[in-house]
Amino acid sequence: MPPESPSMTGSGDVPTLLVHDGNGRQLLCYLEQLIPLDGHDYGLFTPVDTPVCLFRLHGDEDPELIETLDATEPILSVADVVLQEHDLTLIRSAVTLTVNGELDEPDPDELDDDDEADDESETYELLVSFLVDEVEYGLYIPLDPFFVVARINGSEARLVEGEEFERIQPRIEAEIEDREPED
Repeated sequence: MPPESPSMTGSGDVPTLLVHDGNGRQLLCYLEQLIPLDGHDYGLFTPVDTPVCLFRLHGDEDPELIETLDATEPILSVADVVLQEHDLTLIRSAVTLTVNGELDEPDPDELDDDDEADDESETYELLVSFLVDEVEYGLYIPLDPFFVVARINGSEARLVEGEEFERIQPRIEAEIEDREPED
């Protein structure tokens, strides 16, 4: 492992690093694992702030995940105000929206069907819901771990996307699996 670079800071043993995307946005993350591949160092990261997903709610129907959203979208302005009422801040980060502030940790055993949204077998906990132009939206916290893959180059981490991600994802997964202790 290369020596810790100047921008890798953190308390204790878990370094943090800003992960940048191609649009100039950034996400402060914990470096969980360093994986060398093809002469490059790749990192498996988890966000420092809580990742959230925005869903459009349709009454009794399954919620609809909103995957692409402009950072200036009016829906996010309303979400900002609602979160501020709970002493939380919405951050338009690289990769995902995140929320900064004091959150209660979700307990999967205590969730009921009204507080879950299912999308491809992932489970979410409702953080807040709100109305925009008579349409209900909800910000949900994913209960499954949220990982980000980035290539580390000196003191920078650049989000791995597109073809590069498709190419290295299986190799990173295999490397992580090889590192896990056998039961």
